[in-house]
Amino acid sequence: MLKHIIDGGPLMVPLLICSILALAVVLDRAVAFYRNSQIDTRSLRAKVLSLLREGRANDAASLCAATPSPVSAVLLVGLQSYAKHDAIKGRTNSITTVVEKAMEDYSLQAVSMVEKRLAVLSSVGNVAPLLGMAGTVTGMISAFGAMAGAGGLDASVVAAGISEALVTTAAGLLIAIGAVIPFTYFTAAADRIALEIEEASSELIDFVATEAGLAGKGD
Repeated sequence: MLKHIIDGGPLMVPLLICSILALAVVLDRAVAFYRNSQIDTRSLRAKVLSLLREGRANDAASLCAATPSPVSAVLLVGLQSYAKHDAIKGRTNSITTVVEKAMEDYSLQAVSMVEKRLAVLSSVGNVAPLLGMAGTVTGMISAFGAMAGAGGLDASVVAAGISEALVTTAAGLLIAIGAVIPFTYFTAAADRIALEIEEASSELIDFVATEAGLAGKGD
């Protein structure tokens, strides 16, 4: 392995850095998405709505606070906003708008945290092949320079340049593949979480609108 890195020439250094960055991000995001997958968000949403119908908003908020999930974090913000603006429950449009805005604003932050560092994988997937191609060019330049210096075709003279060209090309492609595949998977997982956040937000907003409407009629 070390021999291949040395044979690849100076461009193997940035390629090696790209591979380390990609591996670190893959491990970090894999752990984060795995932990999130262990949380049953559908059950959480059902429990929160059930507690709210029973008038136990504080318990619903405590449940969300104790659950480490982007969905629960957004729900917690909505519940806190709902409790904070309790005085305007009878004004359906007002309370619904306030809660919806609070959840919408925090949803952007939650989704951003879910997609954290995925841009690094995307960048590595784009840059690594270019570095590999650059290594191919510098390797061929080295090979032709050696050939010209030798005054003719000598396999032993041009071997080093060709080796550099092939090693950097292969390394760039392999690193790009190792970054693009996880990036595609993690992006799909992030999209699913964003959809869950949207669904949970809609459920809570519907509940708030219904409760506020009932309170307004009661008044």
